[in-house]
Amino acid sequence: MTRKLAAELFGTFWLVFGGCGSAVLAAAFPELGIGFAGVALAFGLTVLTMAYAVGGISGGHFNPAVSLGLALAKRFEWKDLLPYWVAQVVGAVLAGAALYAIASGQAGFAAGGFASNGFGDLSPGGYSMQASLLIEIILTAGFLIVILGSTSKAVPGGFAPISIGLALTLIHLISIPVTNTSVNPARSTGAALFAETAAMGQLWLFWVAPLVGGALGALIWRYVFSPEESLENIGG
Repeated sequence: MTRKLAAELFGTFWLVFGGCGSAVLAAAFPELGIGFAGVALAFGLTVLTMAYAVGGISGGHFNPAVSLGLALAKRFEWKDLLPYWVAQVVGAVLAGAALYAIASGQAGFAAGGFASNGFGDLSPGGYSMQASLLIEIILTAGFLIVILGSTSKAVPGGFAPISIGLALTLIHLISIPVTNTSVNPARSTGAALFAETAAMGQLWLFWVAPLVGGALGALIWRYVFSPEESLENIGG
């Protein structure tokens, strides 16, 4: 179990450090030209690379909503859910701290939003709380369906990290203007702690919506797309 938790911690660290780092360190400079698309790709690449690197140890969740969804889909043991959540949040916070330490080494640094998520005044496009809640639920549900489908027994092995990484890239391309894209409570926590805005006051939405979306996606997969699979416990 220790190896699994270490893999989840480091995988989540990599996701937050790479994804949020691309926004804080690179996208902040227009002349570097990565923009929203570059940040979206960075998040996808973090999941793709860590799924191959440590996915064989822990399953490569790196996200409390994914762990919850996999438990509901009978791909993951419920007894391991809380330890996974703790490891994921710790990894995200460590990544936020490391990123802050690096970014603050620049003269005139101001944390500002620090790649955190938000709605209303903290939404990049000024979207409402209701719009932000809805898009986070829909996209997290879709993400779980991609994860469960691409890792099912009916699909050739070895390609799941590619589809999952590309799905996360697509999710970011859609929702960065709305919420700066969460679909991951740990990622949201790791950034919000170091933001110099009201991000912590809005963090509740970026726990509630992804968890609801993850559960919804898992239940859709279990009872609509793969009813036979729901009859056997294939995880753990």
